[in-house]
Amino acid sequence: YMSKEIPQIEESTRFNFLTSIWIVPFIALLIAGWLAYQYYSQLGPQIKIVFSKNEGLKAGQSQIKYKNVPVGLVEKITLQEDGNGVVVIARIDKEAEPYLNSESKFWIVKPELDVSGIRGLDTLISGNYIGMYSKKGGDFVDTFIGLNHSYRDNINGGKYYVLKTQRGDSSIAKGTPIYFKNIKVGQVEYVVFGYKNEFVEVVVYIEEQYTSYINIDSKFWIRSALDAELVNGALDITVAPLTDLLNGAIEFSSPKRDVNSTVPEKFTFLLYKNRHTIKRKKFGSIQKKKNIFMLHTDDSTAKLNIGSAVEYNGFKVGDVLEVSLSYDKRTHKMDADIIVELDTSVFKDPNDKNSTGKDNLYRAVKDGLRAQILPSNPITGTLYVDLNFNNTDTNKSIITHNGYAVFPTVSYQSGNLMASATKILDKINNLPLEKLITSLNQVVNNTKEPIANANELLLDLRKTAKYFNTMVSKKTFETMPDEVDKALKELTHTIRTTKKVIKGYDSNSLLNHQLSQTLKILTQTSQEMQVFLKMLNRKPNSLIFGDN
Repeated sequence: YMSKEIPQIEESTRFNFLTSIWIVPFIALLIAGWLAYQYYSQLGPQIKIVFSKNEGLKAGQSQIKYKNVPVGLVEKITLQEDGNGVVVIARIDKEAEPYLNSESKFWIVKPELDVSGIRGLDTLISGNYIGMYSKKGGDFVDTFIGLNHSYRDNINGGKYYVLKTQRGDSSIAKGTPIYFKNIKVGQVEYVVFGYKNEFVEVVVYIEEQYTSYINIDSKFWIRSALDAELVNGALDITVAPLTDLLNGAIEFSSPKRDVNSTVPEKFTFLLYKNRHTIKRKKFGSIQKKKNIFMLHTDDSTAKLNIGSAVEYNGFKVGDVLEVSLSYDKRTHKMDADIIVELDTSVFKDPNDKNSTGKDNLYRAVKDGLRAQILPSNPITGTLYVDLNFNNTDTNKSIITHNGYAVFPTVSYQSGNLMASATKILDKINNLPLEKLITSLNQVVNNTKEPIANANELLLDLRKTAKYFNTMVSKKTFETMPDEVDKALKELTHTIRTTKKVIKGYDSNSLLNHQLSQTLKILTQTSQEMQVFLKMLNRKPNSLIFGDN
């Protein structure tokens, strides 16, 4: 039996890191740290976006896109502390960090169907996401207020304009097209309430190539479904396209095109309800000043309807809003409290900068302006409220009663028109028409004989004129002046011979005196005859009509 030597293991007290088992986790830790560094070094900033409500966004899934390129991801969605909205916490890629500034705009993109068509169809597959618009540069911002609508990039040079109207139109909504000369040039972007909710403002976007047609003289109106106009005695009827009937449309006109034309900032255009309204007379200012008044009357208001007009000088200045009736046991009448809305801007004097239209209206009431219920149609008896000056009324002013400004009224009897007509008919019936007709018959009979004699005289005069025209037209009449002139010349020669004969007689003898008188008369007659012949030779019919 041979023994073997057992090797002796020498225990070492030195620690060798390279051969230690701990090197593996250490290397793993280094790798993890490096990866973490790489991750966080490439990680973009975190931002907060406040929306009024969440519309289909999901944490860890919904993206943020800029120009349809993903630039971020929604990480968390929480409620605001006051509960009035939601806070979307999102992580933006580092490359997109320079775009986080005061110019950044965020909105939720979702499927939308309106008059302009369907938008956001891609969200049906990928889900709703957040759209982003911005410009590179500027100070970094990490908190934003989200928009309730999509933001239009105005990089193409288009412009926004504001149209103002008293009340909205059901056919005007986001996406409603804008036409110029029947060419689509833009669309409605927003429909919102204006300042103090007095107006409805329609914000429209006009494409860049058509903005030169917009100036302060441009007129906007809602295109009518049916437009009828009388042109040169012919009725011209235009029916709007089917798309306008379904979706509505706005059209505008411009008197000129000016490439350098600029619309002042905060300038608003008036949106007319149709094209024909533009041609009507303008009454009052564009910015209406609505005021509520109460009218109290015991006149009949049975045919005074809600919405009836309130007029001044023939122009509509307001509407009837409400009519309340109550029975009066003393007078046995139905008293009426009429609530009307008046546009006091009508009474604004442009030459007086210190007083408003309302001030002038109150002053006019003190001067005698009164409200009166009058028939707008005597046949149907439909009523309206007319404001006119009544000098016989005692001096009154507008007072406040039960929270209403009470406008003084004067009474009107609706039967006065028929009563006046009845009186006129009675007077006509009382006229002695039969006696008048008898007298006229007598006058006609008495004038028959003079008229007949006058007719005979006219016939005789016509015959005389005919005979004279026949005589004048003869050739012998044309030679008559020459023959008479020849005879006068011979007579003159005879007179001269006679003068020579009587020269031998005594100048004081009777024969000489008589011959001298005769010669004077003959000389005068000869001169007058020459004048007559000249006139007759120049105008043969002067014997009848004179020489004028």
